[in-house]
Amino acid sequence: MIKNHDPDGVEHNAENILATYTQIIYHIVFATKHRERVLAKPRREDLFRYIWGIVKNHDCHLFRLNGVEDHVHILTSIHPTVSPADLVKAIKTGSAKWIKENDVFPQFGHWQEGYGAFTHSVREKDGLIEYIKNQEEHHRRVDYLDEYRKLLCSAEVEFDEKYLL
Repeated sequence: MIKNHDPDGVEHNAENILATYTQIIYHIVFATKHRERVLAKPRREDLFRYIWGIVKNHDCHLFRLNGVEDHVHILTSIHPTVSPADLVKAIKTGSAKWIKENDVFPQFGHWQEGYGAFTHSVREKDGLIEYIKNQEEHHRRVDYLDEYRKLLCSAEVEFDEKYLL
């Protein structure tokens, strides 16, 4: 048994020290600037592998990653020391730099400025994985803006339509 002493000399058993436990699943969505349809299918998997590396390097667990020509969906649990904003910033800046340096998508300019991050329970995980896995089929019927509005409304997020355009 490991024993620790605090500054006042009080002894504590190491196994009695609390750890941080979280179970928060984030569905993160972001688009290309002006929703330009530049994420061509032949190189999309390379982009997804690169983003997966960024997620992994931030000690986060990736459940599913997919997207279509103009946007990306990420389903992840985020390490307690990482904020969603910091993770998305790392993903967007890192992947944009990689895309440009390697000429992965020649028409790619930038990612949009904002993003959507929606929390879900572990019970919703399997359904979300299927939803993200089937993005190409889904977007044969629904465009990105309609999908994004629905995500915002389902999460009861108040938004101004002018910022979606």
